[in-house]
Amino acid sequence: MRIGTVEIGDGALLAPMAGITEMPFRALCRRMGAALVYTEMVSVNSLLYRSAEAETLLDTSPEERPVAVQLFGDDPALMADMAARWGERYDLIDLNMGCPAPKIVKAGRGCALMRNPALAAQIAQRVCAAAGKPVTAKIRAGWDEESRNAVEFARRLEDAGIAAVCVHGRTRSQQYSGAADLRVIARVKEALSIPVIGNGDVDSGPSAARMLRETGCDAVMVGRAARGNPWVFEQIAHYLRTGETLPGPSCAERLGVAIEHGRMLAAQQGETLAALKMRKHMAWYLHGARGAAACRRHLMAARSLSEMEEMLAQCLTAGES
Repeated sequence: MRIGTVEIGDGALLAPMAGITEMPFRALCRRMGAALVYTEMVSVNSLLYRSAEAETLLDTSPEERPVAVQLFGDDPALMADMAARWGERYDLIDLNMGCPAPKIVKAGRGCALMRNPALAAQIAQRVCAAAGKPVTAKIRAGWDEESRNAVEFARRLEDAGIAAVCVHGRTRSQQYSGAADLRVIARVKEALSIPVIGNGDVDSGPSAARMLRETGCDAVMVGRAARGNPWVFEQIAHYLRTGETLPGPSCAERLGVAIEHGRMLAAQQGETLAALKMRKHMAWYLHGARGAAACRRHLMAARSLSEMEEMLAQCLTAGES
């Protein structure tokens, strides 16, 4: 698949996820076969005031390429300015027009833009003109069941210069509940000439194949299923290539990647902050292990990465015995 001038390899894309898709995790997912990775969503307002936290979100490394930065905001001029100023680090710029979080939509950003297509198109047009590289957008089926406007909304974005659209098959009111509607992704694909990426409920090779088959989309995006499970990308790629299901990672593989993840995060952000942030990641790496619930409680009380690593090793080893 090609998005504008950028060649994207085969396989699934890693969705932008707040508090999850920091640079170390993105690098691990790329190594495991993710075709494209995205930063967490970054507020253009925080970039304007040079927020240290926002600038950390913009950290990137050569092993991630290709990588996209996801920006959100509701001011067309500011969105264009920040895209031009910060976008040079990345291969693509993505516009968040699908985040359902209350604090985001209350400010008229994220999925709230699907209720204001004219403003969304103006943002897209201004960013495309300023960016100097392909610009994509991530949207949802619509705001709610009464306003499922993904097709018309995506058409306006394409007319504004957007190079690809990712469609999450749920409305804002659904949040992440219920099943993603593959039909809306199929309708968007039929209506556009640019690439369309399908998102929602892709967690394995078979589910990726189903979305591709039933929607005709050009690629699929994996979100929550990648948490603690970067192996999902090699599993999907292998299944799409061969029709065969790869076995899951061994205890040793899970432990090794979890430890590497924590140490990469510590190298980027310091030991104290990494230990706090890795609590949730370590819990996700435990998913499916015997006694995982009790282990998670212990992990939440851990005060250092080394303590976490020791606990995780004990939990995973006990779960395999």
